[in-house]
Formats: sequence, C-alpha cells, structure tokens
Amino acid sequence: MAQLRVLAVDDELPALEDLSYLLRADPRIGEVATARDGAQALRLLDRAIADGRPIDAVFLDIRMRGLDGVVLGRLLSQFANPPRVVFVTAYEEHAVDAFEIKAEDYLLKPVRPERLSEAIRRVAVSADVPAADGGESDTIPVELGGVTRFVSSADVIYVEAQGDYARLHTAAGSHLVRIPLATLEERWAPAGFLRVHRSHLVAVKHIDELHIDSGRCTVRVAGTEIPVSRRHTRELRDVLVRRARKGRPE
Repeated sequence: MAQLRVLAVDDELPALEDLSYLLRADPRIGEVATARDGAQALRLLDRAIADGRPIDAVFLDIRMRGLDGVVLGRLLSQFANPPRVVFVTAYEEHAVDAFEIKAEDYLLKPVRPERLSEAIRRVAVSADVPAADGGESDTIPVELGGVTRFVSSADVIYVEAQGDYARLHTAAGSHLVRIPLATLEERWAPAGFLRVHRSHLVAVKHIDELHIDSGRCTVRVAGTEIPVSRRHTRELRDVLVRRARKGRPE
C-alpha cells in the first residue's frame, strides 16, 4: 500500500503543530500538508487535485474561524472523489454531524497517539480495501463510557429496532444508537444489509441458515434466530440464491 497524503486543518497553531508532528511520525503517512482555516484547506485540496496528487485524508478541527469543520466536511463530501475525513476536536456534540458526513473517525483533543494510530488505520483500510459485497463501508459513532468510538458497518452482524433507537450487534457486543432503523436500512444497503422484518436489518454475508416451516420464515445469524416477515421473505430468498450462485465454482 502506498503511503498516505494527508492534510491537517486547525486554526490554533500549537494544536496544528502537535497534530502534524504526530502524523509525520506514523510510517503509513507519506506527506503532511497543513492549513490554518477552511478556505486555505480548500485551496490546497484543489491544487493537489490539479497536480494529480490528491489528498487521501483530511484531519479536521471543527470550531474554527470562518468556514468551520462541519461545513467544510460537507463540502468535501460533495467532491467527485472525496478525501476521507477524520474530525479532531475538543467537543463531543458533533458526532452525529460526523456520521452524516461519513467521517472515518472522531478524535477528541488532546489527541492520544494510540487513537490517532487507529484513525490512520481506518483511513488506510478505507483507501485500499473495498468493502464486503462490493458496497461502501460506513461508520457510526457510539458512546462507550463517555468516549466516542466509531463502529464500522463491516463489523455489524445485524441491527435491531428499539423504538426511535437501533441496537447494533457485533461480534464484540452491542451498541444502542439514536438512529431509526429505516435510516440505517437506506444508508447501509450498499454494504450488503437487507431489511427482513420491521424490527430487524441483517448483513447478508452473516446469514448462516434459512428456515421455512409452516409458512414461518427465520434466518440464523451468528447463532441468533431472527424472524423474517412475509413481505420480505421472497426478496431474501432471491438475494440468497443469487449469493449462492455467485459463490458456486465454475
């Protein structure tokens, strides 16, 4: 994998210098550009594209003079080939904005080297490895003991609706997030998720078994039996048949 070209953006010089120092110390980073505000960041990004050396990721402060990080992040998401965005901020309340922008990670200041290393790993994986089922990987912020972490859609086995919330089930545990199941259904369809019931969304790649008994349909996902409603049964069967044919040797 080629080394990453990144841009660090912060209007506070000491914070910018600290961040750029940590980035340059990581062997996965090849070049680090810096900007003191959003306007300068856009000029550097445009110049990099014109030179045929686009920036892979932007490590972005949120509260800045002029163009703030959330607005800049939304602008970057409109690029034809947007750079990955990692927010680096002293404020926890913008995690939902980060989710909407599809940020790779959300780091709180002061930045710990191990958390920055994990963010760089996420960027490197996103830049180099396609998501399962050919879809686009996505991340969602969750709160763990007062610390914001990002869970990748690639790590989610199934999702369970709980009122206005959704519970994400992974191999390591579950996380309750305040996002409707319908939103995740639309957002994660490209990553191989399928609605099987009004209360359940499953990652098709994790389905182990399909059972139909007396008109009642269920699937087994990582040892858990999940009901499939009648309106979703045919679509699910078609998806599983196509998946089986795709994996059949010639």
